[in-house]
Amino acid sequence: MKKKLCIAPHYIALRYRGMIRDRGGNFAMLAALMTPILLVIAGGAVDVMGALTEKQHLQEKLDAGVLSAATKTTPQAQRTEIENFLSDLVSEDDQAINLQDSVSVASNSDGSVTGNFHANFKPSFLPLIGMNTMPISVSSTAIAPKSKASGACIYVLGNKNQAVLINSGARIKAENCGIDVQSVSNPAFIMNSGSTIDTTRFCVKGTQYIKNGGTLTNLQVGCNASTDPYAGKLAEPKLPTACTDSGTKDGQIQSIKPGMHCDLTFNGSPTITFEPGLHIIKGRMIINSNSTVTANGVTFYFPDVDSEIRANGGLSFKASAPTSGAYKGVLMFEKTSNVAVGSDTRQYIFNGSNGEILEGIIYLPNRDVTYNSTTNQANKISLVVNTMIVNSANWNLKPYDGLDSGVKTASRLVK
Repeated sequence: MKKKLCIAPHYIALRYRGMIRDRGGNFAMLAALMTPILLVIAGGAVDVMGALTEKQHLQEKLDAGVLSAATKTTPQAQRTEIENFLSDLVSEDDQAINLQDSVSVASNSDGSVTGNFHANFKPSFLPLIGMNTMPISVSSTAIAPKSKASGACIYVLGNKNQAVLINSGARIKAENCGIDVQSVSNPAFIMNSGSTIDTTRFCVKGTQYIKNGGTLTNLQVGCNASTDPYAGKLAEPKLPTACTDSGTKDGQIQSIKPGMHCDLTFNGSPTITFEPGLHIIKGRMIINSNSTVTANGVTFYFPDVDSEIRANGGLSFKASAPTSGAYKGVLMFEKTSNVAVGSDTRQYIFNGSNGEILEGIIYLPNRDVTYNSTTNQANKISLVVNTMIVNSANWNLKPYDGLDSGVKTASRLVK
């Protein structure tokens, strides 16, 4: 007869309670191990959110600084403007951020300004795992509308020694525009005593120059000089099969219709009126001393580098570009489609001793221009040349703005 195993009920209860105590101990140990990990995960999430909030705050500050900097005309002024917007930033230990190391600023070829800012966010929980800082970087690019105060009136493209020569007696004044020089040769420009250049900027891409005296305001060397603003943008006309006129013209009053003028000379000292439209100057057009020229609503086109208007001294010359049509805003330009700019150049001389008033774009990138004109009038021009010599000129400049329409008045973010 088999014996039954009897287990007392109180023994079962004690054993069950012991199992519960064993399992509870395991859970407590597991909880003790997981608590720091969970704390780091939760705290890390808080730190990440804090870093993102700080990054957004820095982005807003940098955006504001770059928008303001885009209206400034010099790299140093742009950097100063951005630093002003970031200057109130301090770290947790109340030591000012080193903006010289944290901020970088670039002036771009399209006129925009890019600012970059690097900082370190100090987390509260992540140091538990050895992460004491979280790097933050923000970037912003802004551009200002083309303005009279920030652009150039004269673009000198030639990378040559003495790309600009300013001789004694030269006086150039431009309150709302500057002169940009692409040359990085030595010297990029020469300025002699007895001359005055007073423009919003005199921007030279190179750093080597010779200044023998005179007054030169707002000189910038190593500057981001503007490139050719009209390259490939001006439609070149097809030449007529025959000349409209050529040879010599006599008489004190001359009215010249649009067309192609081939090696034309005006005898005496006439009053010449070019009627509105396109005038193609093929070969040399000679206008003698003491002549008076009026050319309103006119575009002069030179089909090769040997074509020019050669105006002698004592000239009064008043010319303005068309305000509508295919050549709106273009006063003078030359053929560039078959020759690299600067590879085959010729001299071009502006003489207007009794006064010269020009208004419009003058695009002569293959000409070494000499300017002898004396005028107390303001020329509203955008002049593009290979090199330039200025002699005894009393030259007042304003930027040509005849092509502007609906100009915006505020800077805008582009990146």
